[in-house]
Amino acid sequence: MTSVLTLTAALIAAQALPRTPKKPVETDYAGSKVSESYRWLENGSDPAVKRWSEAQNRVAREVLARLPGRDILHQRISDLLTKREPGYTAAQTVPGHVFAMKFDPARQQQMLVEFVSPGDRASERLVADPNEMEPKGRVSIDFYVPSLDGQLVAVALSKDGSESGGLHIFETATGRELPDRIERVQAPTAGGSFAWTGSGDGIYYTRYPRQGERPEADLGFYQQVWFHKLGTSESADVYELGKDLPRIAEILLESSEDGRYVLANVLNGDGGEHAFYLRAPAGGWTRISGFADRLVAGRIGRDGAVWLKSIQGAPRGKIVRVPLETPSLAQARTVIEEQAGVIDEFEPAASRLYVAEMVGGPSRIRVFDLAGKELASPAAAPVSSVFDLRRMEGDALLFGSTSYTEPPAYFRLDPAQGKLLRTALARKPSADFSDTEVVREECTSRDGTKVPLSILRRKGTRLDGKNPAVLYGYGGYGVNLIPWYSDLNHLWIENGVVYAVANLRGGAEFGDEWHQAGRLTRKQNVFDDFAACARHLIEAKYTSPERLAIEGASNGGLLMGAALTQHPELFRAVVSWVGIYDMLRVELSPNGTFNVTEFGTVKDPEQFRALRAYSPYHNVKDGVAYPSVLLVSGENDGRVDPMQSRKMAARLQAASSSKRPVLLRTSSTAGHGFGTSLDEKIEQATDTRAFTLHELGVTVQPPRKPSL
Repeated sequence: MTSVLTLTAALIAAQALPRTPKKPVETDYAGSKVSESYRWLENGSDPAVKRWSEAQNRVAREVLARLPGRDILHQRISDLLTKREPGYTAAQTVPGHVFAMKFDPARQQQMLVEFVSPGDRASERLVADPNEMEPKGRVSIDFYVPSLDGQLVAVALSKDGSESGGLHIFETATGRELPDRIERVQAPTAGGSFAWTGSGDGIYYTRYPRQGERPEADLGFYQQVWFHKLGTSESADVYELGKDLPRIAEILLESSEDGRYVLANVLNGDGGEHAFYLRAPAGGWTRISGFADRLVAGRIGRDGAVWLKSIQGAPRGKIVRVPLETPSLAQARTVIEEQAGVIDEFEPAASRLYVAEMVGGPSRIRVFDLAGKELASPAAAPVSSVFDLRRMEGDALLFGSTSYTEPPAYFRLDPAQGKLLRTALARKPSADFSDTEVVREECTSRDGTKVPLSILRRKGTRLDGKNPAVLYGYGGYGVNLIPWYSDLNHLWIENGVVYAVANLRGGAEFGDEWHQAGRLTRKQNVFDDFAACARHLIEAKYTSPERLAIEGASNGGLLMGAALTQHPELFRAVVSWVGIYDMLRVELSPNGTFNVTEFGTVKDPEQFRALRAYSPYHNVKDGVAYPSVLLVSGENDGRVDPMQSRKMAARLQAASSSKRPVLLRTSSTAGHGFGTSLDEKIEQATDTRAFTLHELGVTVQPPRKPSL
């Protein structure tokens, strides 16, 4: 390992890092004074900050470009992502049509396509192609919603990964764009949503304030629902819902199949609180439930009812039915009681209710009748997941399934014919995973909680403590890390690396209690769980601290910051994407305000103490030998302000005594990760994997088998 350290240090020395002045400031948090030296790096429009960031990026680019084996990795990653079959995700169904996002390896961005039948690839028709709008891949589709007859599709488009999209409408049959356009329907703060009328001549949409309607600081808040009639001016649009909602409301819309009703799922920021409103055919909105009622997901059924997931007294979830004619919780009837597994998704069909049930990460489909009686369910593969449950005609169901070794594929389940068929919305893997095995293991966290992790390893791997290993984690917002296929995961296997994914508290892999145990003042549990997973890999002789790297993104970037500051001795290298590191000032950025219901606020004394105790930026200590660190950021990130990465890089570079690199890589054409062009994805993947393999002492080898 000495030669590795020497080479990296030499590369860093060859490219002098920019001087980072310390400009101490002190903030008083209700009597608790906190000092810092790099607040000046928060202002991304300051010319001095721009120069500093550009200089950091030049150093990172020079160092990463010269890492041994990078050319081999670049070619391998390019092959895996471009010499492969097209793939499909985000499927949606309306009678006679199936829509999906298509990844064509010859294109920079995903396209929207439509099928008459999911079993007939020849029926595929292109509806909207961002690559034709901007050939360099700087325009992407944020989300889409087809009209109820499938003749039109509403699409949100944004640029440079900004997630700041406008409404565009396309004809399904021709791909022609209609003249109706509405800006500011989507943003990285509260997202966006659409819902169509039954006739397809109008659409409900989420709307953000326009310039002059509210102060500049409020333009990413106060989301509302408005109605647009096709063919009319936006100035004629009609307000529908939102004036009495919280500043940090996030609204999701859904129409009934006949378009007579619209359901609004209103989130109170990102902490997991939901309220539901129903628009009746005569107009006007009725509140079905409030934030305290603990209803967290809803679908309008075909039986004259709203079906809702409740976690009130049932942390793993139960399903209740509320009549559309009398939309009140007083009329709610529990159809499926809490089960041993967690209800993840559900879909009411004509006479069946389909439920995706999760146990710790992997999931399967269970089938019930509308009275709650369980029926025969399709068998599930081990360590796999199901997603995108979409009803079709009658009781037919379209759903996706994937695992760590099988790409996502959509299946049609037709109970009337007793058949489960793989559709044309599928592809073969780019790499041969026949040499890979996936095992589920469990470790014990500091408080005794059992935490599972999935481990991908080459068959026959010796547990001698000498394997390079990468541990990935997230742990927040009730987000579940389900088994998911990635072509690039085989890069770890073919280079002898063990790859592990941890199902930490803060997610909802075991229900709402699992989420609550990693939220607000209990966030430290997430970091303890992750450290326990790292120690398990070491104690089980998979690896050693000198050969262990960790990786995470966004909230997982916060996890990376906490892990490296709390346990610098456990890891050799850290790759952190678009992370949050200054927990005392994150709520001052627009999207950070939405995070308060998940992380807490410095205005609350107890929450401030918890935030200060783990805030990575504030817990970097001078003279500590920190691991090698690569921070990855996007200039157009509206979810996590890039200043977070700038400040963390400066603090670590000044403090670490290990002489190991701390690099800051910033992309000018990317944001939080959504809508990143294919070329940039290839460059990001090459840099991060070259860095990790180099730091773990792995000599990169060409693959023994061709990509396909």
